[in-house]
Amino acid sequence: MGLFDKWFGGTKNFNRPDVQFGRFNDHYTTKEQTDFWKAAVSHYEKREYMDAFRSFFQSLQANGQNSISFEEKEAQLNFELLQGSKKVHGSADGEKFTAYAKVVKADRLNVGFMRRLLENNHALKYSRMSLDDDNHICIKFDSYVIDASPFKIYAALKELSTTADKQDDLIADEFDMLHPIDSGHIQELPVAEKAMKYSYIKKWTDEVFGRIDELEPNKFKIGVNYLLLNLIYKMDYLITPEGVMMETLEKAHHLFFAPDGKTPQDKSQSVVKLLKEMLERPEADFHKEMYRVPATFSITAPADHSQLVGMIDAETPSMDWYLQNEYFDLAAAIPGFIVGHFLFYFRLPQADREYLHLLFEILESDYFKDLGFEPHYYDKATGAFDKSAIKNEINHIAKANKERFPKLAPNTNELKYNNLPEFARSFLFMVKDLDFTPAKTE
Repeated sequence: MGLFDKWFGGTKNFNRPDVQFGRFNDHYTTKEQTDFWKAAVSHYEKREYMDAFRSFFQSLQANGQNSISFEEKEAQLNFELLQGSKKVHGSADGEKFTAYAKVVKADRLNVGFMRRLLENNHALKYSRMSLDDDNHICIKFDSYVIDASPFKIYAALKELSTTADKQDDLIADEFDMLHPIDSGHIQELPVAEKAMKYSYIKKWTDEVFGRIDELEPNKFKIGVNYLLLNLIYKMDYLITPEGVMMETLEKAHHLFFAPDGKTPQDKSQSVVKLLKEMLERPEADFHKEMYRVPATFSITAPADHSQLVGMIDAETPSMDWYLQNEYFDLAAAIPGFIVGHFLFYFRLPQADREYLHLLFEILESDYFKDLGFEPHYYDKATGAFDKSAIKNEINHIAKANKERFPKLAPNTNELKYNNLPEFARSFLFMVKDLDFTPAKTE
């Protein structure tokens, strides 16, 4: 079952291609996962270590990603997990727990990447970078079982696997003597999809850079930042790149929010320079970073509905001046920023995530149309909304999440269809007012 089979089960008459958006989100934990986790903790406290490891991996398996496998043989548990482009191997017995991943293979040793390994080691808490006898750069973790609680193992495996996944593309791109390895599980995207996505990377960046050149810097310094943040977040969520592009977008995000005392103009100039450097690479380099992979661990921070409410309240008043003065593109960038920021940085409850995705599908309707998605919720050429399809999908999302949040009751009468930014703001207000009181558990 694909992602959109789960999300849009009520729209089976429409074409919903199996396209990945955003990063793996593990906000929702099933009862089965929770029960296995509790069992792992209980076994560990009783020093039943092998039982604890078994329950621990059963808990990870229950995330539904098909990214974990393990087997027990002769008092030893061997496991394998997938995180993005990397494969993590490991074992546990009555004495030690070990895990490792091969990051890249080196044709020859080089001072530059060896220094990089030392720098990475300084930042790691549980694992360490190393070089094996076959010149594979690896990342490893081990612990005596008496210290290997489920909490420690989870944190260590997450650090190890997410670091390996991030570093393989980055250092292989930077050092020509390094090559990816142990990544045969990667699912390549169709060439036509890669080409279409690259065309939108160019289209979106050209539009934003051109618009920035038209605006008076001092008068629109905040508006420029909204344009750039919206651009960064939608490229990450809608394109879902790996490697250098993903790293560049993360750097751009951190540049904006770094407490470094720089002015909004300084930050925007730094981000524009960073993005232009990224775009100087050949199209083929972007294609190499477009692929589909499973994940065991989420790389985003947990958040609840109240945090989304707080950001909607804080940011939407900034739309007023742009709407009154008919800077509709700047006004639309603000809800785009809100949606993108939460999908980029946070793990929200599934219903919130689905509503934000739906708003992105409306705001970026031409992109979804070119991907082959139906229905077409908004026509940018005519400014017309498919009100019926929008309302149906809003209600379908509420119905699909009723079991976990029984009081979800979106008021679609709040929606305003005057123009795209007005609609987006009213949509966020509707989401803000939703009641996310969870279902009572026995």
